[in-house]
Amino acid sequence: MVPDDLIRPFQIEGVGVRGRLVRLGPALNEILGRHDYPDLVAQLLGEAVALSCVLAGALKFDGIFTLQTKGDGPISTLVADYRSPGNLRGYAQFDAAAVAGIDTTTRPSIPRLQGAGHIAFTVDQGADTERYQGIVALEGHSLADCAHNYFRESEQIETAIVLGCSKGADAGPWRGGAIMLQRLPEGDPSLLARGVEVERDEVSEDDWRRVVTLLASTRDGELTDIGLSGDDLLYRLFHEDGVRIFEPTALLPGCRCSHERAERILQQLPETELPDLAVDGQLIVTCEFCNASYTFALEQFSPST
Repeated sequence: MVPDDLIRPFQIEGVGVRGRLVRLGPALNEILGRHDYPDLVAQLLGEAVALSCVLAGALKFDGIFTLQTKGDGPISTLVADYRSPGNLRGYAQFDAAAVAGIDTTTRPSIPRLQGAGHIAFTVDQGADTERYQGIVALEGHSLADCAHNYFRESEQIETAIVLGCSKGADAGPWRGGAIMLQRLPEGDPSLLARGVEVERDEVSEDDWRRVVTLLASTRDGELTDIGLSGDDLLYRLFHEDGVRIFEPTALLPGCRCSHERAERILQQLPETELPDLAVDGQLIVTCEFCNASYTFALEQFSPST
């Protein structure tokens, strides 16, 4: 069996460049399958989940990494988050009629899909630590382009990323993948670079350009090919220099909703608003991520007399 649902750290031996590879199978299919998304929406959300994994995999942290896009286009919102050590969830908001009208003869660009807006990367390690957030405009043809813009403008780190998400033949399961390379300067203070296992020997400009060119040669479908393991793909791309792989991090779907969380949400609403939200005397809270529903009796939240 081809290993799936993992983040694989690796090093290109000949040049000392390190990176991360993500392969998503059943975990991604479960996340996308909980909603009746149009294929165009599911594909973009799958890429967002893969991107969140490959970025979070470059961090050493205990908490939640969240990727969120907001725009004024047909797909208005994407949210993908990674909770260490490897739990994933994601959801999308979209205008069904507008999405149905998009020409898919060629792959639509991010401005066509999401309009004008921004993409945000957030690291939250709990109440006792400072939350970090980086934001950049939704500019570029793909989500990978948006991430490149972020690293160039906000982190000033040379980064190369490829993303993929596709459905198997005959409406088969969804699969996703990503590879990221970074050229980190000595002593780089950036949060998104912090903790990345890198060789501190300087990577020459020629070597960097060469490995980026090799990465860009990744063919459509290779990142999601069920018959090609991630390790074999890395070898295919970088075998001339040699590739050393490290222990992977396993990935699992993991929503954080619960009956108790849903109850707390209702308790925080003004009591005068609850009757307008009730249906046949019941209040229903549905999780945007996993689509699970939690039902409560309206009288449970009525003021005591």
